[in-house]
Amino acid sequence: MTSQREHVMKGLVDDPRVVEAIVGAVHEQVPAYAALDGSRLPEVRAIAAWALERLLYVWATDGALEPADLRRFRGIAAARAADGRPVQAVLRAYRVAAAVISDQVAAHAPRLAADDAFALARHLLNAVDTLSEVMAAEYAAMSEHLAGDREQALRVLLDDLIAGRHASVGALTDRAARLGVQLPDPYCLLVGESADATGRPHITPDAAAGLLAALGERGGGVTPLATARGSRAVLLLPAKAADSAPEALRERGWRGCVISGESLDRIAVAHRLAADALDTAPAHAHHPGRILTEADAHVLALLAGHPAATPDRVGRLVLGPLAHPGQRHLLEALTVYIGTGSANAAARVLHLHPQSLRYRLRRVLDLTGRDPRDPWQRLTLDIARTIVTGLGEGQAADSAQRRTGRGGVRSV
Repeated sequence: MTSQREHVMKGLVDDPRVVEAIVGAVHEQVPAYAALDGSRLPEVRAIAAWALERLLYVWATDGALEPADLRRFRGIAAARAADGRPVQAVLRAYRVAAAVISDQVAAHAPRLAADDAFALARHLLNAVDTLSEVMAAEYAAMSEHLAGDREQALRVLLDDLIAGRHASVGALTDRAARLGVQLPDPYCLLVGESADATGRPHITPDAAAGLLAALGERGGGVTPLATARGSRAVLLLPAKAADSAPEALRERGWRGCVISGESLDRIAVAHRLAADALDTAPAHAHHPGRILTEADAHVLALLAGHPAATPDRVGRLVLGPLAHPGQRHLLEALTVYIGTGSANAAARVLHLHPQSLRYRLRRVLDLTGRDPRDPWQRLTLDIARTIVTGLGEGQAADSAQRRTGRGGVRSV
Protein backbone atom coordinates (compact mmCIF):
# COMPACT_ATOMS: atom_id res chain seq x y z
CA MET A 1 0.00 0.00 0.00
CA THR A 2 1.08 3.58 -0.54
CA SER A 3 1.12 5.44 2.75
CA GLN A 4 -1.14 8.28 1.56
CA ARG A 5 -3.76 5.98 0.05
CA GLU A 6 -3.73 3.78 3.16
CA HIS A 7 -4.17 6.82 5.37
CA VAL A 8 -7.12 8.07 3.30
CA MET A 9 -8.71 4.60 3.21
CA LYS A 10 -8.48 4.21 6.99
CA GLY A 11 -9.96 7.64 7.60
CA LEU A 12 -12.94 7.01 5.32
CA VAL A 13 -13.65 3.47 6.51
CA ASP A 14 -13.52 4.56 10.15
CA ASP A 15 -15.83 7.53 9.61
CA PRO A 16 -19.51 6.39 9.83
CA ARG A 17 -20.61 9.57 8.06
CA VAL A 18 -19.17 8.26 4.80
CA VAL A 19 -21.46 5.23 4.77
CA GLU A 20 -24.40 7.47 5.66
CA ALA A 21 -23.47 9.75 2.75
CA ILE A 22 -23.48 6.76 0.36
CA VAL A 23 -26.80 5.44 1.67
CA GLY A 24 -28.32 8.91 1.58
CA ALA A 25 -27.26 9.51 -2.02
CA VAL A 26 -28.54 6.11 -3.17
CA HIS A 27 -31.81 6.59 -1.30
CA GLU A 28 -32.25 10.02 -2.91
CA GLN A 29 -31.10 9.31 -6.46
CA VAL A 30 -32.36 5.77 -7.15
CA PRO A 31 -36.19 5.54 -7.06
CA ALA A 32 -36.23 1.81 -6.23
CA TYR A 33 -34.20 2.55 -3.10
CA ALA A 34 -36.17 5.67 -2.20
CA ALA A 35 -39.20 3.41 -1.78
CA LEU A 36 -37.47 1.14 0.77
CA ASP A 37 -38.81 1.33 4.30
CA GLY A 38 -36.70 1.49 7.45
CA SER A 39 -36.58 -2.30 7.80
CA ARG A 40 -34.48 -2.63 4.61
CA LEU A 41 -32.07 0.26 5.11
CA PRO A 42 -29.81 -1.62 7.59
CA GLU A 43 -29.07 -4.16 4.85
CA VAL A 44 -28.27 -1.36 2.38
CA ARG A 45 -26.05 0.27 5.00
CA ALA A 46 -24.16 -2.97 5.68
CA ILE A 47 -23.54 -3.58 1.96
CA ALA A 48 -22.40 0.03 1.53
CA ALA A 49 -19.90 -0.31 4.39
CA TRP A 50 -18.48 -3.53 2.95
CA ALA A 51 -18.29 -2.15 -0.61
CA LEU A 52 -16.59 1.04 0.63
CA GLU A 53 -13.88 -0.96 2.40
CA ARG A 54 -13.29 -3.33 -0.54
CA LEU A 55 -13.21 -0.64 -3.25
CA LEU A 56 -10.81 1.54 -1.28
CA TYR A 57 -8.63 -1.49 -0.51
CA VAL A 58 -8.36 -2.23 -4.25
CA TRP A 59 -7.23 1.38 -4.79
CA ALA A 60 -4.81 1.43 -1.86
CA THR A 61 -3.14 -1.83 -2.94
CA ASP A 62 -3.30 -1.25 -6.70
CA GLY A 63 -5.09 -4.59 -6.81
CA ALA A 64 -8.38 -5.95 -8.14
CA LEU A 65 -11.59 -7.41 -6.79
CA GLU A 66 -10.92 -10.91 -5.45
CA PRO A 67 -12.95 -14.09 -6.08
CA ALA A 68 -14.52 -13.78 -2.62
CA ASP A 69 -15.65 -10.26 -3.48
CA LEU A 70 -17.23 -11.43 -6.72
CA ARG A 71 -19.01 -14.27 -4.93
CA ARG A 72 -20.57 -11.77 -2.54
CA PHE A 73 -21.64 -9.49 -5.37
CA ARG A 74 -23.22 -12.49 -7.09
CA GLY A 75 -25.07 -13.33 -3.88
CA ILE A 76 -26.36 -9.76 -3.63
CA ALA A 77 -27.56 -9.93 -7.24
CA ALA A 78 -29.35 -13.24 -6.61
CA ALA A 79 -31.09 -11.78 -3.56
CA ARG A 80 -32.22 -8.74 -5.54
CA ALA A 81 -33.61 -11.00 -8.29
CA ALA A 82 -35.57 -12.90 -5.65
CA ASP A 83 -36.99 -9.80 -4.00
CA GLY A 84 -37.83 -8.14 -7.32
CA ARG A 85 -35.59 -5.08 -7.17
CA PRO A 86 -34.68 -4.23 -10.80
CA VAL A 87 -31.09 -5.00 -11.78
CA GLN A 88 -30.81 -1.58 -13.45
CA ALA A 89 -31.55 0.08 -10.12
CA VAL A 90 -29.03 -2.11 -8.30
CA LEU A 91 -26.24 -1.27 -10.74
CA ARG A 92 -27.13 2.40 -10.68
CA ALA A 93 -26.84 2.32 -6.90
CA TYR A 94 -23.22 1.13 -7.23
CA ARG A 95 -22.44 3.87 -9.74
CA VAL A 96 -23.89 6.46 -7.33
CA ALA A 97 -21.82 4.93 -4.51
CA ALA A 98 -18.64 5.16 -6.61
CA ALA A 99 -19.29 8.86 -7.25
CA VAL A 100 -19.80 9.49 -3.53
CA ILE A 101 -16.58 7.65 -2.71
CA SER A 102 -14.70 9.88 -5.18
CA ASP A 103 -16.19 13.00 -3.58
CA GLN A 104 -15.35 11.77 -0.07
CA VAL A 105 -11.73 11.03 -1.03
CA ALA A 106 -11.44 14.53 -2.50
CA ALA A 107 -12.92 16.07 0.67
CA HIS A 108 -10.68 14.08 3.03
CA ALA A 109 -7.50 14.50 0.94
CA PRO A 110 -7.70 17.81 -0.93
CA ARG A 111 -3.97 17.64 -1.78
CA LEU A 112 -4.02 14.11 -3.11
CA ALA A 113 -1.29 13.48 -5.68
CA ALA A 114 -2.41 13.40 -9.29
CA ASP A 115 -1.20 9.81 -9.74
CA ASP A 116 -3.31 8.70 -6.75
CA ALA A 117 -6.38 10.57 -7.99
CA PHE A 118 -6.10 9.04 -11.47
CA ALA A 119 -5.58 5.62 -9.91
CA LEU A 120 -8.75 6.06 -7.84
CA ALA A 121 -10.79 6.87 -10.94
CA ARG A 122 -9.30 3.92 -12.86
CA HIS A 123 -9.90 1.41 -10.05
CA LEU A 124 -13.46 2.58 -9.42
CA LEU A 125 -14.33 2.36 -13.12
CA ASN A 126 -12.78 -1.11 -13.41
CA ALA A 127 -14.51 -2.32 -10.26
CA VAL A 128 -17.92 -1.00 -11.31
CA ASP A 129 -17.47 -2.55 -14.75
CA THR A 130 -16.52 -5.92 -13.26
CA LEU A 131 -19.27 -6.06 -10.65
CA SER A 132 -21.83 -4.91 -13.23
CA GLU A 133 -20.95 -7.84 -15.46
CA VAL A 134 -21.02 -10.51 -12.75
CA MET A 135 -24.13 -9.12 -11.04
CA ALA A 136 -26.11 -8.79 -14.27
CA ALA A 137 -25.26 -12.38 -15.19
CA GLU A 138 -26.21 -13.73 -11.76
CA TYR A 139 -29.41 -11.68 -11.68
CA ALA A 140 -30.45 -13.10 -15.05
CA ALA A 141 -29.62 -16.65 -13.97
CA MET A 142 -31.63 -16.36 -10.76
CA SER A 143 -34.56 -14.79 -12.61
CA GLU A 144 -34.58 -17.70 -15.06
CA HIS A 145 -34.41 -20.19 -12.19
CA LEU A 146 -37.35 -18.59 -10.42
CA ALA A 147 -39.37 -18.42 -13.61
CA GLY A 148 -38.58 -22.09 -14.37
CA ASP A 149 -39.99 -23.30 -11.04
CA ARG A 150 -43.23 -21.38 -11.03
CA GLU A 151 -44.62 -22.77 -7.79
CA GLN A 152 -41.40 -21.98 -5.95
CA ALA A 153 -41.29 -18.53 -7.52
CA LEU A 154 -44.82 -17.79 -6.28
CA ARG A 155 -43.95 -19.03 -2.78
CA VAL A 156 -40.85 -16.84 -2.75
CA LEU A 157 -42.98 -13.89 -3.85
CA LEU A 158 -45.37 -14.36 -0.92
CA ASP A 159 -42.47 -14.95 1.47
CA ASP A 160 -40.98 -11.63 0.38
CA LEU A 161 -44.33 -9.85 0.77
CA ILE A 162 -44.68 -11.23 4.29
CA ALA A 163 -41.14 -10.12 5.11
CA GLY A 164 -41.84 -6.59 3.83
CA ARG A 165 -39.29 -6.71 1.01
CA HIS A 166 -41.57 -4.73 -1.30
CA ALA A 167 -42.00 -1.15 -0.17
CA SER A 168 -44.20 0.06 -3.01
CA VAL A 169 -47.12 -1.20 -5.06
CA GLY A 170 -45.20 -0.25 -8.21
CA ALA A 171 -42.26 -2.54 -7.43
CA LEU A 172 -44.65 -5.34 -6.51
CA THR A 173 -46.64 -4.88 -9.72
CA ASP A 174 -43.46 -5.02 -11.80
CA ARG A 175 -42.38 -8.27 -10.17
CA ALA A 176 -45.81 -9.84 -10.56
CA ALA A 177 -45.79 -8.85 -14.24
CA ARG A 178 -42.44 -10.58 -14.76
CA LEU A 179 -43.93 -13.75 -13.27
CA GLY A 180 -47.05 -13.38 -15.40
CA VAL A 181 -49.44 -13.16 -12.43
CA GLN A 182 -52.00 -10.69 -11.18
CA LEU A 183 -52.31 -10.48 -7.42
CA PRO A 184 -55.77 -10.32 -5.84
CA ASP A 185 -56.73 -6.75 -5.01
CA PRO A 186 -58.72 -6.37 -2.84
CA TYR A 187 -57.31 -9.33 -1.03
CA CYS A 188 -57.53 -11.21 2.22
CA LEU A 189 -54.51 -12.68 3.98
CA LEU A 190 -55.35 -15.96 5.71
CA VAL A 191 -53.04 -17.39 8.36
CA GLY A 192 -54.01 -20.87 9.56
CA GLU A 193 -52.61 -23.39 12.03
CA SER A 194 -53.60 -26.60 13.79
CA ALA A 195 -56.16 -26.06 16.54
CA ASP A 196 -54.30 -28.58 18.71
CA ALA A 197 -52.41 -26.38 21.16
CA THR A 198 -50.41 -29.30 22.59
CA GLY A 199 -48.18 -29.72 19.58
CA ARG A 200 -48.57 -27.88 16.31
CA PRO A 201 -46.54 -29.56 13.57
CA HIS A 202 -44.67 -27.63 10.93
CA ILE A 203 -46.83 -26.91 7.91
CA THR A 204 -45.35 -28.01 4.60
CA PRO A 205 -45.74 -26.00 1.39
CA ASP A 206 -47.86 -28.89 0.06
CA ALA A 207 -50.25 -28.57 3.03
CA ALA A 208 -50.58 -24.84 2.39
CA ALA A 209 -51.22 -25.55 -1.29
CA GLY A 210 -53.83 -28.12 -0.26
CA LEU A 211 -55.71 -25.51 1.74
CA LEU A 212 -55.54 -23.20 -1.26
CA ALA A 213 -56.99 -25.93 -3.49
CA ALA A 214 -59.78 -26.60 -0.99
CA LEU A 215 -60.78 -22.94 -1.10
CA GLY A 216 -61.05 -23.16 -4.88
CA GLU A 217 -59.91 -19.59 -5.39
CA ARG A 218 -58.05 -19.95 -8.67
CA GLY A 219 -59.31 -18.25 -11.78
CA GLY A 220 -61.00 -14.93 -12.31
CA GLY A 221 -57.82 -13.40 -13.73
CA VAL A 222 -55.95 -13.33 -10.41
CA THR A 223 -53.38 -15.67 -8.88
CA PRO A 224 -53.74 -16.56 -5.21
CA LEU A 225 -50.53 -17.43 -3.36
CA ALA A 226 -49.72 -19.92 -0.61
CA THR A 227 -46.65 -20.57 1.52
CA ALA A 228 -45.68 -22.16 4.83
CA ARG A 229 -44.16 -20.34 7.78
CA GLY A 230 -43.23 -22.74 10.55
CA SER A 231 -46.42 -24.20 11.99
CA ARG A 232 -48.64 -21.91 9.92
CA ALA A 233 -49.96 -21.73 6.39
CA VAL A 234 -50.22 -18.27 4.85
CA LEU A 235 -52.49 -17.61 1.88
CA LEU A 236 -53.06 -14.46 -0.16
CA LEU A 237 -56.58 -14.72 -1.59
CA PRO A 238 -59.32 -12.65 -3.19
CA ALA A 239 -61.26 -10.81 -0.50
CA LYS A 240 -64.40 -12.90 -1.04
CA ALA A 241 -62.50 -16.03 0.05
CA ALA A 242 -62.90 -14.91 3.66
CA ASP A 243 -66.45 -16.30 3.56
CA SER A 244 -65.36 -19.85 2.73
CA ALA A 245 -62.20 -19.93 4.87
CA PRO A 246 -63.85 -20.95 8.19
CA GLU A 247 -65.33 -24.14 6.74
CA ALA A 248 -62.07 -25.10 4.99
CA LEU A 249 -60.17 -24.64 8.25
CA ARG A 250 -62.76 -26.55 10.27
CA GLU A 251 -62.52 -29.57 7.96
CA ARG A 252 -58.78 -29.74 8.73
CA GLY A 253 -59.07 -29.15 12.44
CA TRP A 254 -57.37 -25.80 11.99
CA ARG A 255 -58.04 -22.33 13.26
CA GLY A 256 -57.03 -19.06 11.67
CA CYS A 257 -57.16 -15.32 11.25
CA VAL A 258 -57.99 -13.36 8.11
CA ILE A 259 -56.98 -9.74 7.45
CA SER A 260 -58.53 -7.83 4.57
CA GLY A 261 -58.19 -4.13 5.37
CA GLU A 262 -54.58 -3.46 4.36
CA SER A 263 -53.19 -2.41 0.98
CA LEU A 264 -50.92 -4.62 -1.13
CA ASP A 265 -47.80 -2.78 0.01
CA ARG A 266 -48.71 -3.53 3.64
CA ILE A 267 -49.04 -7.31 3.44
CA ALA A 268 -46.26 -7.59 6.02
CA VAL A 269 -48.39 -5.53 8.41
CA ALA A 270 -51.40 -7.75 7.72
CA HIS A 271 -49.34 -10.88 8.40
CA ARG A 272 -47.98 -9.47 11.65
CA LEU A 273 -51.50 -8.60 12.80
CA ALA A 274 -52.79 -12.09 12.03
CA ALA A 275 -49.81 -13.89 13.55
CA ASP A 276 -49.96 -11.80 16.73
CA ALA A 277 -53.70 -12.45 16.98
CA LEU A 278 -53.16 -16.22 16.82
CA ASP A 279 -50.39 -15.91 19.40
CA THR A 280 -52.49 -13.97 21.91
CA ALA A 281 -56.16 -14.86 21.37
CA PRO A 282 -57.72 -16.80 24.27
CA ALA A 283 -59.05 -20.28 23.54
CA HIS A 284 -62.68 -19.13 23.75
CA ALA A 285 -62.10 -16.68 20.88
CA HIS A 286 -61.89 -19.66 18.51
CA HIS A 287 -65.02 -21.55 17.54
CA PRO A 288 -65.57 -24.15 14.80
CA GLY A 289 -66.97 -22.39 11.80
CA ARG A 290 -65.65 -19.00 12.91
CA ILE A 291 -62.37 -17.29 12.14
CA LEU A 292 -60.58 -14.39 13.78
CA THR A 293 -61.02 -11.23 11.74
CA GLU A 294 -59.20 -7.95 11.32
CA ALA A 295 -61.40 -6.50 14.07
CA ASP A 296 -60.39 -9.29 16.48
CA ALA A 297 -56.74 -8.77 15.56
CA HIS A 298 -56.92 -5.04 16.26
CA VAL A 299 -58.67 -5.60 19.60
CA LEU A 300 -55.91 -8.03 20.60
CA ALA A 301 -53.23 -5.60 19.38
CA LEU A 302 -54.85 -2.82 21.43
CA LEU A 303 -54.92 -5.01 24.54
CA ALA A 304 -51.25 -5.89 23.98
CA GLY A 305 -50.30 -2.23 23.54
CA HIS A 306 -49.13 -2.63 19.97
CA PRO A 307 -48.83 0.75 18.19
CA ALA A 308 -50.52 -0.54 15.02
CA ALA A 309 -53.89 -0.53 16.80
CA THR A 310 -55.61 2.82 17.33
CA PRO A 311 -58.75 3.03 19.48
CA ASP A 312 -60.87 4.80 16.89
CA ARG A 313 -60.04 2.15 14.27
CA VAL A 314 -60.92 -0.64 16.70
CA GLY A 315 -64.29 1.04 17.30
CA ARG A 316 -65.02 1.32 13.57
CA LEU A 317 -63.93 -2.23 12.76
CA VAL A 318 -65.89 -3.95 15.51
CA LEU A 319 -69.08 -1.90 15.52
CA GLY A 320 -69.35 -0.95 11.86
CA PRO A 321 -72.86 0.48 11.19
CA LEU A 322 -73.71 0.14 14.88
CA ALA A 323 -71.61 3.24 15.57
CA HIS A 324 -73.94 5.37 13.41
CA PRO A 325 -76.02 7.88 15.42
CA GLY A 326 -79.20 6.35 13.99
CA GLN A 327 -78.40 3.09 15.80
CA ARG A 328 -78.01 4.69 19.21
CA HIS A 329 -80.93 2.70 20.63
CA LEU A 330 -79.18 -0.55 19.66
CA LEU A 331 -75.92 0.59 21.20
CA GLU A 332 -77.81 1.50 24.36
CA ALA A 333 -79.44 -1.95 24.47
CA LEU A 334 -76.02 -3.57 24.05
CA THR A 335 -74.52 -1.42 26.82
CA VAL A 336 -77.26 -2.27 29.30
CA TYR A 337 -77.21 -5.96 28.36
CA ILE A 338 -73.46 -6.14 28.97
CA GLY A 339 -73.84 -4.27 32.23
CA THR A 340 -76.69 -6.40 33.60
CA GLY A 341 -75.66 -9.74 32.17
CA SER A 342 -79.10 -10.84 30.97
CA ALA A 343 -81.72 -9.86 28.45
CA ASN A 344 -84.51 -9.85 31.05
CA ALA A 345 -82.62 -7.54 33.40
CA ALA A 346 -81.64 -5.23 30.54
CA ALA A 347 -85.28 -5.11 29.37
CA ARG A 348 -86.42 -4.03 32.83
CA VAL A 349 -83.83 -1.25 32.97
CA LEU A 350 -84.87 0.04 29.56
CA HIS A 351 -88.61 -0.48 30.18
CA LEU A 352 -88.83 -2.82 27.19
CA HIS A 353 -90.48 -6.17 26.66
CA PRO A 354 -87.79 -8.91 26.83
CA GLN A 355 -88.59 -9.88 23.24
CA SER A 356 -87.97 -6.30 22.13
CA LEU A 357 -84.60 -6.36 23.88
CA ARG A 358 -83.69 -9.68 22.24
CA TYR A 359 -84.72 -8.28 18.86
CA ARG A 360 -82.32 -5.38 19.38
CA LEU A 361 -79.54 -7.81 20.27
CA ARG A 362 -80.26 -9.74 17.07
CA ARG A 363 -79.95 -6.46 15.18
CA VAL A 364 -76.56 -5.94 16.84
CA LEU A 365 -75.53 -9.36 15.50
CA ASP A 366 -76.85 -8.52 12.04
CA LEU A 367 -74.94 -5.23 11.88
CA THR A 368 -71.65 -6.36 13.43
CA GLY A 369 -71.52 -10.09 12.81
CA ARG A 370 -70.90 -10.47 16.56
CA ASP A 371 -73.16 -12.31 18.97
CA PRO A 372 -73.36 -10.49 22.33
CA ARG A 373 -74.07 -13.84 24.02
CA ASP A 374 -70.63 -15.19 23.03
CA PRO A 375 -68.01 -14.33 25.73
CA TRP A 376 -65.24 -13.31 23.31
CA GLN A 377 -67.48 -11.38 20.96
CA ARG A 378 -69.19 -9.70 23.90
CA LEU A 379 -65.75 -8.56 25.11
CA THR A 380 -64.84 -7.11 21.72
CA LEU A 381 -68.20 -5.34 21.52
CA ASP A 382 -67.77 -3.98 25.03
CA ILE A 383 -64.29 -2.63 24.24
CA ALA A 384 -65.45 -1.06 20.98
CA ARG A 385 -68.61 0.54 22.39
CA THR A 386 -66.58 1.90 25.34
CA ILE A 387 -64.13 3.47 22.90
CA VAL A 388 -66.85 4.93 20.70
CA THR A 389 -68.79 6.27 23.67
CA GLY A 390 -65.65 7.81 25.11
CA LEU A 391 -64.70 9.41 21.80
CA GLY A 392 -68.20 10.79 21.44
CA GLU A 393 -68.16 12.26 24.91
CA GLY A 394 -64.73 13.74 24.31
CA GLN A 395 -65.81 15.34 21.06
CA ALA A 396 -68.92 16.74 22.73
CA ALA A 397 -66.80 18.22 25.52
CA ASP A 398 -64.41 19.76 23.01
CA SER A 399 -67.33 21.25 21.11
CA ALA A 400 -68.83 22.67 24.31
CA GLN A 401 -65.51 24.16 25.29
CA ARG A 402 -65.17 25.84 21.91
CA ARG A 403 -68.68 27.31 22.29
CA THR A 404 -68.16 28.60 25.81
CA GLY A 405 -64.48 29.49 25.79
CA ARG A 406 -61.74 28.26 28.11
CA GLY A 407 -63.24 29.74 31.25
CA GLY A 408 -66.70 28.26 30.77
CA VAL A 409 -68.27 31.63 29.80
CA ARG A 410 -69.86 31.88 26.38
CA SER A 411 -67.63 33.75 23.97
CA VAL A 412 -68.88 36.98 22.47
